[in-house]
Amino acid sequence: MTALSVNLNKIALLRNSRLGDRPSVVNAARQAIAQGALGITVHPRPDQRHIRPQDVYDLAQLLKEEYPHIEFNIEGNPFAGPRDNGYPGFDALVAATLPQQVTLVPDNDDQLTSDHGWDLSQDTTQLQEKITYYHSLRARVSLFMDPVEEQISAAQEHCADRIEFYTGPYAETYWANGPAHPATQASFNTYADAAKIAMDIGLGINAGHDLDQANLPLFATLPGLQEVSIGHAIICESLQSGFEPTIRAYVDILN
Repeated sequence: MTALSVNLNKIALLRNSRLGDRPSVVNAARQAIAQGALGITVHPRPDQRHIRPQDVYDLAQLLKEEYPHIEFNIEGNPFAGPRDNGYPGFDALVAATLPQQVTLVPDNDDQLTSDHGWDLSQDTTQLQEKITYYHSLRARVSLFMDPVEEQISAAQEHCADRIEFYTGPYAETYWANGPAHPATQASFNTYADAAKIAMDIGLGINAGHDLDQANLPLFATLPGLQEVSIGHAIICESLQSGFEPTIRAYVDILN
């Protein structure tokens, strides 16, 4: 079975548009878990556009005290340091909350959303040092990656435990052409071939970005897929179907 990790960024984005704590990120986590989600994901950006440091602390406490079997996954750029706005730095958030998994993403403040994987062909000594540090905190380390053989091999050489495929290109191809079109099948096969390479060298496989109820059934057949992280589509579809039924629909697809 592939685990669903629900990304709560967009819950926080909606809350941040007004004063107060509505909708509650913590309550959304409880609802997602009640419907079968096996993980909670947050991506606390330095500009605090959605998830804030206090959300990270509150969710870590919730999972530790009430749901110790649920995985906490913190995404972000490992080189994001402290800011004057109260962001303590990515490392400080990880050290304070000790998530089961950290997903390292090469994003910056100018990006609307994460839109590419790591290029490990460059000098990545500092990234390797970060991975060693997170391992010392007993966190599993996943690297956000494109489905490129050389890059996947490099992820293993960097001692990553898993990769998370950036699935934006697959989703866009699916939306434009549908599931049976040769272009969609070719895109999926690119990921499938990359997944087999990852499995052969001992890397676990996660995926995320623009996956939804339409394109997930095909992608869920990816060899070795262990976890998908979904947030934006869940909120969009919840406007029609409700939050809890939407979570349940994703769990059913993955089952």
